[in-house]
Amino acid sequence: MQVRPVGLLMAGFFLDFTGGILISRAHGQVRSIAPGLAAWEQVYSVLTHPRCINCHTATDYPQQGDSRQRHFANVVRGPEGKGVPGLNCAGCHQEANADSTGVPGGHDWHLAPLSMKWQDLNDKPLSSAAVCRAVTARSKNHNLDGPGLLKHHEEEALVRWAWQPGRRTDGTMRTLPPLTHEEFVAATRRWVEAGTPCPPGR
Repeated sequence: MQVRPVGLLMAGFFLDFTGGILISRAHGQVRSIAPGLAAWEQVYSVLTHPRCINCHTATDYPQQGDSRQRHFANVVRGPEGKGVPGLNCAGCHQEANADSTGVPGGHDWHLAPLSMKWQDLNDKPLSSAAVCRAVTARSKNHNLDGPGLLKHHEEEALVRWAWQPGRRTDGTMRTLPPLTHEEFVAATRRWVEAGTPCPPGR
């Protein structure tokens, strides 16, 4: 079996060109990381769903709805991702959904930092590789390692809100991510246990 290094991948990962299998040579062992990459793709499918990407924008404003349109009333990000005086997030978004008005709510409602943007300025989701690099970059993700990312996905209130998003202003239910929260956490766990591998590419 011929094994050659791939420069775009993280240290310790190589590609077997005879079988097209990504492997890791960590701790003197050779093992496939294909299951970890498959788990990441499940995680990615959730992260780029409108419930998540509406707050993980590349813009100076949040987005709304499955079509990810600009937040009404010209709400803007503000210096801490919580809006600006007079139009701060907590002025409308309370600790829980207000289904009578269609205003979603959750603990400490705010935009994700721009370091965690998962779309480009043309409103297109970033590639799987780009999102993975952002999520795993400890200089961008509040210094979270693999177990920290798992805990964030499992316990963070605004992450969990995506599966309890309440009703729209017309009374219909907001759409849910493509996995259940339990499936999302399980996929994250498999990815973390595989060493948080990221796919090659830009």
